[in-house]
Amino acid sequence: MSRPSDYTDGHDAPNVEQPVSQPKLGPLGWARWIWRQLTSMRTALLLLLLLAIAAIPGSLVPQRSSDPNGVTQYFTEHPDLAPVLDNIQMFDVFTSAWFSAIYILLFTSLVGCVIPRVKHHIGALRAKPPRTPARLNRLGDFSEATYGAGDGVDSDAAAAVSSARDLLKKSGYRVALYESQATRTSPASISVSAERGYLRETGNLIFHSALLLILLVVGIGGGFGYSGQRVVVEGQTFVNVLGDYDSFSPGRFFDPAQLAPYSLTLDEFNVDYETENINAYGQAIDFEANVTARTPSGSEDDTPIKVNDPLRFEGTDVYLLGNGYAPTVTVKDPEGNVVFTDSIPFLPQDPSTLTSVGVVKVPDGLKKQLGMVGFFYPTAYPLETGAYTSTYPGLEYPLLTLNVYSGDLGIDGGVPKSVYALDVDGMTPLTGGDTGVESIELMPGQSADLPNGMGTIEFVNENPTGQGFEGSVHRFASFDIHDDKTQLGVAIGAGLVLLGLLISLFVPRRRVWVKASDNDDGTVRIEYAGLARGEDPGLADAVEAIAYRHGTALGVERE
Repeated sequence: MSRPSDYTDGHDAPNVEQPVSQPKLGPLGWARWIWRQLTSMRTALLLLLLLAIAAIPGSLVPQRSSDPNGVTQYFTEHPDLAPVLDNIQMFDVFTSAWFSAIYILLFTSLVGCVIPRVKHHIGALRAKPPRTPARLNRLGDFSEATYGAGDGVDSDAAAAVSSARDLLKKSGYRVALYESQATRTSPASISVSAERGYLRETGNLIFHSALLLILLVVGIGGGFGYSGQRVVVEGQTFVNVLGDYDSFSPGRFFDPAQLAPYSLTLDEFNVDYETENINAYGQAIDFEANVTARTPSGSEDDTPIKVNDPLRFEGTDVYLLGNGYAPTVTVKDPEGNVVFTDSIPFLPQDPSTLTSVGVVKVPDGLKKQLGMVGFFYPTAYPLETGAYTSTYPGLEYPLLTLNVYSGDLGIDGGVPKSVYALDVDGMTPLTGGDTGVESIELMPGQSADLPNGMGTIEFVNENPTGQGFEGSVHRFASFDIHDDKTQLGVAIGAGLVLLGLLISLFVPRRRVWVKASDNDDGTVRIEYAGLARGEDPGLADAVEAIAYRHGTALGVERE
């Protein structure tokens, strides 16, 4: 038969590359493509990794929400770097725009991953096990046996498969019976198709749903909580009201009415230092803040607070963050009238020796406002330069040095000022530096005259009757008070994450088939096969175990 004149088999066609014509994506198409990329498991894992990486700066740089004093100190120590970090929200990592964006994208991605998988999983649970393959011997895990009266088996194919179905159901398999007609290559047969391991996918869904729960609880539940910081000196009391916090970070949905009415009094702060090991001499071994917590009803709770042992009281958690010394300073005018007295917390600059810096502000009672920048040395030791350092964190030889400034403290304009910093711009230095007047140096119980006859200043000894200097200076403790509404939800979510992970790792997903056919000689040929969904090193042993147990159930006589 002749071919059409325009027929070609491709060999005589010129080798010309034809451009691939693809349909253009409209706005809806691009939106669908972006959604599919966002809701893929690969994207969810990438976002989870990015979220973990984004949280790293929160542990490297002090955060305003948990350590405002540390932020202030960071600005003092790194005046050039700190503003740059502040512009990119490094001091507010967990509320920053970029961290929130990753958080929201991860939540959206997980929702898009979980919901379709849940629908598919429910449909799979309702579906029957798949039909038995025509050639089981092509599967990797396959075995067969032929039983007859000589083996002690008096059964046909239907009875053998019925016995296999009962055995598999008892082993936790979902089963379905199938029959096949005879063909030229195989006789008629009856088979049972069984599968189990759907709990593996259930574990996967539990894992991802628990991640969603944690994100939801932290994102929404965290808005109802708050955190605040307060520095309390020995003998002083903190009352749980907004005005008594040094810094306060409420959640988006915080209501001041939810503040539990109670007070905390710091009775005593104890520190144990290493004195036997010369290589770690002076290192702090243990911190303990002994507090008394009171409620308006009159109940009291005397309890210690340690670094890893917070106080849980009236629905809040009180953590011990830091500590230091709070020298008590009294300032009198030229007539001897007390114009200022307070225990001033000095912030440690060296945690190993507790060399500390603090600021004393005297706004009223003198001719001019006074500001003093001081250093406190628990165990002072003079250097060749004339300056001092501390060689031990305990009160062995306490010394307080002060540089005095006069002028406007900047606190009358209504702008908040840090109690730990003194802006000396525009103030007149009266001691130290180029003034030619030596800085004031005081030990507990000593007093000195202020420059220009402005009065006197005294370093009060809090324990004048004691031996040595122990107890001569008050200590302070820095507390972090948390009302966290997410703890229970996060704990449940973490438990479900672990449960889902264990299920998905240790529950195998497998299918097993048992097919039986009657031979012409009265024997029964039985085939056993298995197929794993994923890695399942125990499948071959499982198929052999089913064959052995099935033969035993049929009455096979074994030696």
